[in-house]
Amino acid sequence: MEAMRHPSVHDLARVGTYPASAKAGGGYVWDAVLEYRVWCYPECGAEDHCEGSDYYYAFGTYEEAAEFAADIQGAQEPLALVLQEEYMDEPEEGQYLHVQERRVTEWPVHLLSRPRRTSDTIPDFLAPDAPANRLDIIRGLAKAPEGRR
Repeated sequence: MEAMRHPSVHDLARVGTYPASAKAGGGYVWDAVLEYRVWCYPECGAEDHCEGSDYYYAFGTYEEAAEFAADIQGAQEPLALVLQEEYMDEPEEGQYLHVQERRVTEWPVHLLSRPRRTSDTIPDFLAPDAPANRLDIIRGLAKAPEGRR
């Protein structure tokens, strides 16, 4: 199995400047990686730098973050801080909404194996003639519906 190539961060100069709070979850599509984060948990053995509270370190590459996480007791696997210029919400299983607002969210890094969002990704996904497995569009495995080529 080929190793995943991890996307570069959007602006290295801004790594470490983003607020700690972010949305959690996927949203299916991504536009840019802002930084890679390693959260540390004192209750799991990380040093207590914040009076018992969890804290994180920010990195400009996944490889740096993964190396750091492997060496620190109480550290979590790296997460990606992701910018979504627009995204899809799924308030109920199988019911999708196109949300056209910007948000920042933390993602498990494996979700970055999906291709970046293009101007067609969400419309193709929501099209009435989309493939039966709409997630293949998000995964980059399906062609655009006939009427959208």
